Formats: sequence, structure tokens, C-alpha cells
Amino acid sequence: MSDVSVRLGPNKYGKAEVRLVRITRDTARHEIADLNVTSQLRGDLADSFLSGDNAKIIATDTQKNTVFAFAKLHGVRSPEQFLQTLADHFTSEFDWIDGGLWQAEQYAWDRIASGGPGEDHSFVRNGRATRLAAVQVASGETHVTGGVKDLMVLKSTGSEFSGYPKTEFTTLPETDDRIMATSVTGRWRYLPEAVEAGIDYNGLYDEVCQVLLDRFADVHSLALQQTLYEMGKAAIAARPELAEIRFTMPNAHHFVYDLARFGLENAGEVFIADDRPYGLIEGTVIRDGVSDAPAAWQDLPAFI
Repeated sequence: MSDVSVRLGPNKYGKAEVRLVRITRDTARHEIADLNVTSQLRGDLADSFLSGDNAKIIATDTQKNTVFAFAKLHGVRSPEQFLQTLADHFTSEFDWIDGGLWQAEQYAWDRIASGGPGEDHSFVRNGRATRLAAVQVASGETHVTGGVKDLMVLKSTGSEFSGYPKTEFTTLPETDDRIMATSVTGRWRYLPEAVEAGIDYNGLYDEVCQVLLDRFADVHSLALQQTLYEMGKAAIAARPELAEIRFTMPNAHHFVYDLARFGLENAGEVFIADDRPYGLIEGTVIRDGVSDAPAAWQDLPAFI
């Protein structure tokens, strides 16, 4: 092994999946923020990898404790805001840390509308989707992204699929009426000038999710690709703070089940949901005139 020549490539380290719940008790009507936070640092860290010198390693346990302490000191108004606070701290407090990736998933809780005194402090988990946020500091620039995953949608009609090339291996019949279902994952990048000016991240998240749902419902779909593009276009049109939005949409296939062998007619009423294999559609919708920012997406996890 002594004659092997290698070098250290890109690297980062930190604490993953810090489960943070922050209750705001400023008034009798409490608020809840439920996050899964990951903090990873980049910088002059080579000695740790090459020789085990930890003089510049901010322990992952320290990063974890900072997450909890900052939740107390600064609150959690939005996951984007909270991650920006963490990023600013680590890159300013330690000279040798020049970047990193901070990510969060946020799990929604709805207030239980009981009409009684418990309404102010009782919640039920909303399982409709998971909110995403990330702050990327790289090459002296900060990029903020938001998003959503596990947004499961289905339309029972208003979708077709036809006109595709046929080969000797094609068995899929064309259809002018099918179920179309998918689990939407989308990540949107905020324009840097919008981040600088200040964004109502919570309001934007709610509006973008509703726009995505409305457009999915309204578009008569000729392909999931077309629906993806129309959803992204609508989101960017609705919010000028967005530079681009990236989607992944696995096609959750539903096939009409053969009931004829039992002497029963199945006029598009009974389906089998087949989860594997599945079509996987990915695409990006970009606002014209904005600059590319490949660093914003560096090391973000795969969508599925």
C-alpha cells in the first residue's frame, strides 16, 4: 500500500437527525415546532482525516447541543430561519469553518379545535406531508431552499397517456382515462435578494403547497411530465421569491383489476395499487433570467 498515491477529496461532518421539539409559551395559546435537524460543517479539516488531529473538530455532540440551545435562545419561527441562524453561528464563530450544509424536516401539528380550554395547548399530528428546508454555505455564498415531500396526490379521472413509441416489448395499452397518482417531492430555491430582504417562509410554504395541489387538480394531464411542469410554473408565478423548483414524482400505478373471470364488470371502479416497479419522473422549472446556483444543491440527499 505504500506506493499508492491518493488525496483527500470533498468532505464534511456533523450530527444527523437531531429531533427537536420547541414549544412557544409566550401566551396561553401555545405553538409547536417539530423538527429533524442535521448540521454538517466544511472547512480546514484535513488534519482530522489525514492524521487524526482533532484540534479543529467541533464535536458532533457540540453541534447537537447547539441546536437545542439555539432553539431556546432564538426560537424556531421557521425551519429556514432556524437553519440560517445555525449556519451564521458556526461559520462566524470558528475561523476554519467556511461552509456547511444544514437541513431540516418539519412535521406539522394541527391545533385540536375542541372549543374548550384545551384548544390552546392540544395538537394532533398532520400526516399530509413533510416540510423541507436547507441552508448551504459554499464558496462564500449562502443558498436557502425550502420544500415538501410525501405529498401524496391522486386524481380518479382527467388523465390520459397515449402517442408513445411502440416496440416489440411494448405491452402498455394507450388510455384516455386513467387514475394518476404520485407522491410529490419538491425543493425550491429562494432568490438571494429575497432572502436578504426577508421572506415569510411559513406563509410561502403554505401558499406554494396549495398552488401545487390546485394545479395538479386543474390540469387535464396528458402525461405526468406535463403536470410536473405546470405545477412548477404555477408555483414560480405565484411567488416572486422563487428562482427554481425541482421535483421528483414517482408514478404510483393503479391498474384496473380483472373481475371478468368472476362474471363481474369493472368499469373503472376497482383497481390494484402496484408500488413496484414504478415510473420515476424528475424535472426542474426555472424562472427565466435567474442565475444558476449549482452550489445550492451540493450534497443534498437524493429525492427518494
